[in-house]
Amino acid sequence: MVSTKEGRFVSNMKQDQLKLAVMERHRQTGHIGLGIVKGFQISDGAMASTVAHDSHNIVTVGTNDEDMLLAVRTLEQMQGGLVVVKNGKIAASLALQISGLMASMPTEKVLQSLQELHHALDLIGSQNTFNPFVALSFLSLPVIPALKLTTSGLFDVSRFEHISIQ
Repeated sequence: MVSTKEGRFVSNMKQDQLKLAVMERHRQTGHIGLGIVKGFQISDGAMASTVAHDSHNIVTVGTNDEDMLLAVRTLEQMQGGLVVVKNGKIAASLALQISGLMASMPTEKVLQSLQELHHALDLIGSQNTFNPFVALSFLSLPVIPALKLTTSGLFDVSRFEHISIQ
């Protein structure tokens, strides 16, 4: 069972049910897939990435729309990368300007930014049992079972078809 308000899903941190969105970023189609994800254990805030196999669209997960939107807009400004947002503020980011996958800065700066990102993940309540950016990168990969979120919606890989979330 999921929480709703006026017929719309509302994140429920006690049940670890968060908002998930995948946004097309290459052809300006405006396509956005929306879903619900469990397992990130974020208590307050959002994270987003352009490292999202295989299409490398923008993928974001969070507790509220405002932080998710700020994360997405930050990725657009950085021309791709990784970002963590809490309470309407950027907690940490790493710009990946080369196709949204690679940094054009020195290794030491990348390492420092990654350390800041991991600290920011702690701030939003993410657990250290796995790397949430790695997990996020595979949620939109529709070639490995079982359910994935694409820019066209929820996709059942086993049945090879989109399914309704209503």
